[in-house]
Amino acid sequence: MLINKKIEVPDELIELLNSCKSCTVFDTVDELNAVATNGAENNYYEVKYDIPGKGEFTEAVVHRVKNGISANYTEPYMRRRDPDTMLISDDLPTDKEVFKERFGYEFDKLKLETFEWLKNQDLAVFLYFAGRENIGVGGIAVCPANAGFFAMGLGMLQVMIPTSDIPDYFKLDSVIYVAPTFRHTHFNGKQIVVHNRTETRHEIFSYNLYPGPSAKKRSLRSFAHERRTGRVDYSPLFYCSGG
Repeated sequence: MLINKKIEVPDELIELLNSCKSCTVFDTVDELNAVATNGAENNYYEVKYDIPGKGEFTEAVVHRVKNGISANYTEPYMRRRDPDTMLISDDLPTDKEVFKERFGYEFDKLKLETFEWLKNQDLAVFLYFAGRENIGVGGIAVCPANAGFFAMGLGMLQVMIPTSDIPDYFKLDSVIYVAPTFRHTHFNGKQIVVHNRTETRHEIFSYNLYPGPSAKKRSLRSFAHERRTGRVDYSPLFYCSGG
């Protein structure tokens, strides 16, 4: 569905998109705007998840307002930045905290669990380019479809690439995976974003729904800095204000 031009897509991502409940590819911010409230005709939508051991939990209440979309988090903690969000899961040089050091196990185990969770979801997917033509990185975002407001925020802060107009220079240098329930099941309710750098791409796993005004600056800086220096030296990608 994404390969109408020759794009190298990792096998694990192909398997995920082929195995999930459903997958919708979005080409424009307007399309994401419509899904943010589960349809452009709706002015109100609750982003809910069934949390094992906790029951149904509403992460955010989304309203369609005159100037766009408003998302309000039900939990006060989610309305502000957590300075201890970012963790590094690979063995490349870094001056940031490593996932295994905090949690005592390798990230590979959690990555597999994340993919299994995503396979049981309806997914919203879009291509993006962080930078300008020939300077920057291309990527793909994979989000739960019911978190359309979050996907819309990311789409507004990057350059969305329509699948019908993929430029020749485009490559999947990065992948953003979003799995918000894991902050409840694995991280005691805390915001966690895990960065995993491989030889071919930079993976970001967001275990919360906290985008924000600094997302574009941080994503551009993160990918560009890592390309130049081989180091992760930046703040987490997913930050947000509360109202």
